[in-house]
Amino acid sequence: MIEVVSFSKKYPHAKDFAVENVNMKIADGIITGLIGPNGSGKTTLIKAICGFHFPTEGEIFVSKKGCINHAENCEDQDFLNIGKIGYVPENPCLPSDMTVSEFLFFAGKSHRIMEKELENRFQTVAQQCSLENLIDKKIKFLSKGQKQRVSFAQALIFNPKNLILDEPFSGLDPAQIIQIRELIKKLSAEKAVLISTHILSEIASLCSYLYILSDGKIVGSGSERDILEKENCNSLESAFLKLSSKTII
Repeated sequence: MIEVVSFSKKYPHAKDFAVENVNMKIADGIITGLIGPNGSGKTTLIKAICGFHFPTEGEIFVSKKGCINHAENCEDQDFLNIGKIGYVPENPCLPSDMTVSEFLFFAGKSHRIMEKELENRFQTVAQQCSLENLIDKKIKFLSKGQKQRVSFAQALIFNPKNLILDEPFSGLDPAQIIQIRELIKKLSAEKAVLISTHILSEIASLCSYLYILSDGKIVGSGSERDILEKENCNSLESAFLKLSSKTII
């Protein structure tokens, strides 16, 4: 579970808040969607949840593996939320001279996974992300879609309780999108999952609850049906455009 409480963020020397007074709950067992135009504050919010920076105002609580009813305030920790959140960034930053297997074992060891368990986790994520034929290849020789699957695998290697997926379908072909979509559905049975993407059809097909962010503020939230009824719209696209002050680029 991840809970964002009255979160606001203002960067140094900025006149206005990048994100202001946001309240969100990413519950266990469902997939939550975060959508908004470019520049709406999605990246600021996601990076704060992952612990790359702290709120200017408000709090963020993240549950950890094995603690069902307990969540820790991010700012109470003196390290990133690396042990509590599996993060797939929009643009993966991967070590180009490592092979896929070298990188995934390195990622696992950074989470202090014991050697025997790490071998099992490696086999599991390699299969989940269809990396079996790529494990001995250097990352610099992989396609964009292949790198995206490696990034997904590193987020799963330590079996985190929470997943943050920022444009997880970027660079994937249609067959891979279907595979990753089904994997996300399966993983959400026991994890809190937040997806941010511009692909509204994927948000509609995957997410039980949505947050729409515009100009740093939550302008709509609820199930797709709730949002459509409230805004008197017949599609998520029309509701999104109605609620947003900008259009998707």
